[in-house]
Amino acid sequence: MPNHLFHKALNRVPQETPPIWFMRQAGRYHEHYQALSREHGFTKLCTTPDLAAQVALGPMEDFDFDVSILFSDILFVLSALGMGLEYTSSGPRLDFSLDADTISRLDGSVGVAGRLSFQAEALARTRQLLPDDKSLIGFNGGLWSLFTYAVEGTHKGSLVRAKGSLDLFHSFMELLLPVLIENTRQQLEAGAEVVMMFDTAAGELSPALYHSLVVPYLKELASAFPKKIGLYTKGTTPAHYRHPLFEDGTMAGLGVDHRWSASDMGRLKSGFCQGNFDQTLLFLPEDEFLSHLYSWLDEIHADGPPPGWVGGLGHGVLPGTPTSNVRLFVRGVREYGQGRLQSNESKTG
Repeated sequence: MPNHLFHKALNRVPQETPPIWFMRQAGRYHEHYQALSREHGFTKLCTTPDLAAQVALGPMEDFDFDVSILFSDILFVLSALGMGLEYTSSGPRLDFSLDADTISRLDGSVGVAGRLSFQAEALARTRQLLPDDKSLIGFNGGLWSLFTYAVEGTHKGSLVRAKGSLDLFHSFMELLLPVLIENTRQQLEAGAEVVMMFDTAAGELSPALYHSLVVPYLKELASAFPKKIGLYTKGTTPAHYRHPLFEDGTMAGLGVDHRWSASDMGRLKSGFCQGNFDQTLLFLPEDEFLSHLYSWLDEIHADGPPPGWVGGLGHGVLPGTPTSNVRLFVRGVREYGQGRLQSNESKTG
């Protein structure tokens, strides 16, 4: 049974009190994760379903989010394709960079997605442990972000090599997309209500190039699972989402970062709209943080709550974020919404 607030958001119902979930809500800022990571290490946490479920459940119990998220990493699909993967103190490292010569080293055989079965198993275990009134989503890497990682070993910077290899992008998609489709199917069958695609590097492409290069493949994936695929992009503009795919009801919802205004977010037409509070503001002293939070909520509600609004951050929770402000965010959003409900009731009563 999905969380009733999240279910309403999926159906674009305006709500004074939205469902709340954060990207990276189970992560390095949280003591529960830190303790498990010290004992087991990141890779083991991701690839052992029982441990992944424990990590995912920690913030649900601590902060009472409405939605839990698969604990994993977007890069495991590159490992499944044969690129290897090691998590080091300086970040993830692949065995080789993708180029015209090395693409032949990728595994295009049937069954590659089976190497990712630990993700579906982790989702199933998380669903078993979650309270019935909490929702669960899965995720995969965004198409452009996975390509930039494969080519450059990162999704940051100007991405000159990736942008100079656009023909290679199409060859890569021929191998990647079938794996993502099967992995998505596994995640949905394991209990995910929605599978998010996190495309952190998407904003490095112009809207026109994003539409012509990436969206056709995203459409193929989303059309295989209508209303089950959500998309988050970082650094994008409203023009990036000005495309029929993001307006015709195929997508489950769209996420935006803190660069978006509430009014632009409110004009999105596809399922839920998630974001857009600046995650760095969670580092402020309590009084300052709450002032920014309530200003943000006032802006969100300037013309009434947007259809399908999901309360969240513009990006993931940052390491070192004070957990006290995470609790204040959840409580503040709910108290604000409850206050508006009571005010509306008194006006109509």
